[in-house]
Amino acid sequence: MIEFLAVPFLACLVLTGIHVYLGLHVLARGVIFVDLALAQTAALGITIAFLAGHAIQSEAAYWYALAFTLSGAGLFAVSRTRRGPVPQEAIIGIVYAVSAAAAVLVVDRTAQGGEHIKQLLVGSIVTVTPAEVGTLAVLYGAVGALHWLVRRPLGEISFDPEAAAGRRAVRWWDFVFYASFGLVVTSSVRVAGVLLVFAYLVVPATAAALLTGSVRGRLLVGWTVGIGVSAGGLVASYAWDLPTGAAVVVTFGVSLAAVALALAARRLGHAARTRGVAALCPLGIAAFAVAALAGLLLVLVPRMDHVWLDRLETSLPAVELAFLAPRERETYRESREATARAATELARLRAMQQEVLWGTREIDEETRARLRQFLAGRSEIAAGDRMVLHTLRGKARERQRYWLGLPLLLTGAAGVLVLLRVRRAYFV
Repeated sequence: MIEFLAVPFLACLVLTGIHVYLGLHVLARGVIFVDLALAQTAALGITIAFLAGHAIQSEAAYWYALAFTLSGAGLFAVSRTRRGPVPQEAIIGIVYAVSAAAAVLVVDRTAQGGEHIKQLLVGSIVTVTPAEVGTLAVLYGAVGALHWLVRRPLGEISFDPEAAAGRRAVRWWDFVFYASFGLVVTSSVRVAGVLLVFAYLVVPATAAALLTGSVRGRLLVGWTVGIGVSAGGLVASYAWDLPTGAAVVVTFGVSLAAVALALAARRLGHAARTRGVAALCPLGIAAFAVAALAGLLLVLVPRMDHVWLDRLETSLPAVELAFLAPRERETYRESREATARAATELARLRAMQQEVLWGTREIDEETRARLRQFLAGRSEIAAGDRMVLHTLRGKARERQRYWLGLPLLLTGAAGVLVLLRVRRAYFV
């Protein structure tokens, strides 16, 4: 595993180094979606190059993408105004939407357009070569050196725009920022895809902004988050055979949610220590409100997907069996056992089919055809058993709406009212 993931991990480190720094500027400027817009303009350039007959990873496609990205950078630099009828974020959104729509129109004229869109979105970081990583490192190092040399005007414009407006040629320095930013994005999209580039730019910087206030502290925290999430996402994609780019993006989302929950729990604990149990009233109100909403949905729409009830019945089948007639219970048990047997058999047959495809098991062509037919037949039978279970669950839901949904609704509503009265009495 280490030798397979070593080069992609190095690529992730290079992406983390430059994108976290640029992400701090993006958050400070309040142009959160500028990366998506520039990345999408780069993707549009690559798509047009692909339509013109150039390979996606070719030098010609890179220069197409860079030309489109620099055009977008110039537009964003010119459109920056402190007070205007149209905020810059609106311009950024328009550029993103138009570029995405234009890319769809272009790939509609190409073969394998769907695969092209998928590659642009999630990239192919797992297939990156050491030479590509080295090229990115040199390029991003040069961009980092440029930003270090002009750190004062760029930092002032990002973090103190009011002061910079009177002393700096803001549009010129904005173009320097967006052009260098576009160069980074263009190079990153070819390797990592639009979604992963956006995640590296925004998520570590957001997590760092939640945890610390200084620019240096945010850089260190952002780099730490980026490195940890990169390692976790790559390992998860390898262990569970998942698309690498998508796995890393989802890992970024999970890590940011964990940071937010930890901070919320910390604030809640501090409030409970300083103000007592009454500080927990909002949490209790939210919990009772969720319970009331779940009960209301069960009463009004019993046959919709009630995830909490599905999980409860999976772990405790008696909850569902209690609302079935004796004959229905017998059918339920038979179908449940048949579904379990079918799942085991299908897993065994699919494993055999994979062995045949990979060449580790030799069987003749007639046996292969029989295996495919048997798999199709067992799948149809299993689907029929699942349909029976789904029908029985629907019947149980019709009865649960009154015996579970209505009490849950009333309990939740009563809990909300009681806690609201307690909270009002405490603060008055």
